[in-house]
Amino acid sequence: MSRILEIDDLAVDFDTRFGRVRALDGVSVGLEAGETLGLVGESGCGKSITALAVMGLVPTPPGRIGAGSIRFCGEELIKAPKSRLRNLRGAEIAMIFQEPMSSLNPVFTVEDQIVEAIMLHRPIEYDAARREAVALLERVGIPEAAQRARDYPHQLSGGMRQRVMIAMAVSCRPRVLIADEPTTALDVTVQAQIFDLLGEIQHEFGVAIILITHDMGVISEMADRVAVMYAGRIIEEAGADDVLDHPQHPYTRGLIACIPTLEDDASLREIPGVVPPLHALGRGCAFADRCAYMDARCRRERPALAPTGHHANACLAVAEGRL
Repeated sequence: MSRILEIDDLAVDFDTRFGRVRALDGVSVGLEAGETLGLVGESGCGKSITALAVMGLVPTPPGRIGAGSIRFCGEELIKAPKSRLRNLRGAEIAMIFQEPMSSLNPVFTVEDQIVEAIMLHRPIEYDAARREAVALLERVGIPEAAQRARDYPHQLSGGMRQRVMIAMAVSCRPRVLIADEPTTALDVTVQAQIFDLLGEIQHEFGVAIILITHDMGVISEMADRVAVMYAGRIIEEAGADDVLDHPQHPYTRGLIACIPTLEDDASLREIPGVVPPLHALGRGCAFADRCAYMDARCRRERPALAPTGHHANACLAVAEGRL
């Protein structure tokens, strides 16, 4: 496989009332053609900011790219002109946002919105774009697509709106598709249908997917490779099976322990504490206050992501054999 997207030492800063805060700190990860990369972690860990940086949508101000590189098919995107980024968005790199009701325009029909996306990036007549929009709605499993195409977003269920977002995202056959928590607020049956649909779309069009989620159960079903994020940094990366079967970082172990089971005595588990506010991070490991393996060195030193066998992890306890 060839690497289609490379993120190298990416840093993103935001101006806040606490001063300049680093939301992403040295993020490095790549995406191979045709693979699914899972970005996993709790809310506030930097997953969505990573996606927005790739799309060139970090709000400026208050945000800015502080350092690093993002290369798509070898082309540097950090310094690319805004016109070039507009041409790439939708056509080559597309995104399914977390909440379709806030992403779809409420005053236009879903057909009009898909047609606009198609005609913006492809030399196609309006009538042909309309027919393709209906075909895409059929492809993503919307019944009576020709009729529902004339509906407004509020007339559709949450699952149907998410299917519309997927149809719009793949309308120009992008090479990279970023799915940011694509099943938020949907029931489990619809969630399964959406993930099955993403798998079919990937197989049919050969698209590479970045799947952003906090759910390790979703990762086990969808991802080829996993990057675990915490407090703006990647703290573990490996193949999905390696991460799920042999997690190394205590945070990753905690996430996997939170997956519900069907055992009679099973109870819902949680990782004690919360993700620390980024403006209050100390010199040491950001996970130290929540970690059962923490020692004095963990509070003094921030571990770098380092290879351990087939894994890469950022944990002093792993490096020192304390767990």
